Amino acid sequence: MQGSYQYPDGSSYSGKWSEDGQRHGLGQMSFPDGARYHGNFAHGLCEGLGVMIFSDNSRYEGDFVRGKFHGFGIFLRCDGMRYEGTFKDGKICGLGLLTFLDGTHGLPRNEGFFDGNKLLRRERCDGPVQKARDAADKARQQYQ
Repeated sequence: MQGSYQYPDGSSYSGKWSEDGQRHGLGQMSFPDGARYHGNFAHGLCEGLGVMIFSDNSRYEGDFVRGKFHGFGIFLRCDGMRYEGTFKDGKICGLGLLTFLDGTHGLPRNEGFFDGNKLLRRERCDGPVQKARDAADKARQQYQ
């Protein structure tokens, strides 16, 4: 079923619902701080492909699991720095590539295995970066 709901905290949801009244399927959620999410929901949480835009205009495009960034995706900070790669439990974790506003990757190149904000091991990771780009493209295409 399809519908909209305004929550007491000021957030709102518009999209598909499960028979037991949970957000489930394609939908859009707006939060009181100005953040918004467009994508899939399962059992009330962001699940599958989606786009989260934060109040500072930073954004994440890609895979979600149980409401967190998890899998492949792209995080673009409001200052233009971009991370493309893997995420786990809402954090940068795994193989990826960091790109600065000017399009460079740093010297030496910031590519390899990340845990949080730290690059722990440098290595080429063309496959995971391409999967992150593909996931982000698919997430964006859901809303056009």
